[in-house]
Amino acid sequence: MSTARDIMTPNPRCVRTSETVLDAARVMAEESVGALPVCGEDNKIKGMLTDRDIVVKVLAAGKDPRAMHAGEVPHEDLVTVRADDDVEQVIRTMKQHQIRRVPVLDSDHRLVGIVAQADVARTLPDGQVGDLLEAVSAE
Repeated sequence: MSTARDIMTPNPRCVRTSETVLDAARVMAEESVGALPVCGEDNKIKGMLTDRDIVVKVLAAGKDPRAMHAGEVPHEDLVTVRADDDVEQVIRTMKQHQIRRVPVLDSDHRLVGIVAQADVARTLPDGQVGDLLEAVSAE
């Protein structure tokens, strides 16, 4: 059986809690991603920052992305999976929490990858992909 490690995108770029939201937005643009893990100085993941978070929680709220730090943006409860979790468990987690991407941690709780919908789509049969898309898109 395949594991999260088998399908994840490894070594994701992490934005530090002390970096500005503008810095995070620039990294998103450079990396062509819509979300970044937010990591503390201890290298542990603290949350996920999305492009939507920047628009809704920073810009629309009238806050300055040059002055606000990534660690200050309110984050939803962080959902993660383990690198050795089987793919079925990863999909169940994504469906249950209606999330499009999930950070992958090793046994020492260090960030080692991210599983996104695209990773699932590249590696799994169409039926499982369709089930995932339907579940995370449901309201």
